[in-house]
Amino acid sequence: QVPVVESGGGSVQAGGSLRLSCVASGYTYSRNCMGWFRQAPGKEREMIALITRAGATFYAVDFVKGRFTISRDNNMVYLQINSLKPEDTAMYYCAVDARSYCGTPERIQQWGQGTQVTVSS
Repeated sequence: QVPVVESGGGSVQAGGSLRLSCVASGYTYSRNCMGWFRQAPGKEREMIALITRAGATFYAVDFVKGRFTISRDNNMVYLQINSLKPEDTAMYYCAVDARSYCGTPERIQQWGQGTQVTVSS
């Protein structure tokens, strides 16, 4: 399978910002919906946002307050996170949906390995 690779995670202090990047190798993925998810310790994985090739975005209810911004350039997907809080500490995953449109429930075709974000107070 074509790999999906995330980068950009790290350890930051509360109030800081991070920009996560994801590359999905393979030209066919440029047509797929892609998205960002996260999984905090002891919690289930949750969807943050999805984005189509055309740039249409879909945010989960808990992430529509402006601190998280998803963007895309063909096979590259980014997640800008501002005003980081300790509760944002999680493994962040990029994913490729099997469809060209975004919708829920998601139909994830390929997951990345994740990039760790740790926020200290």
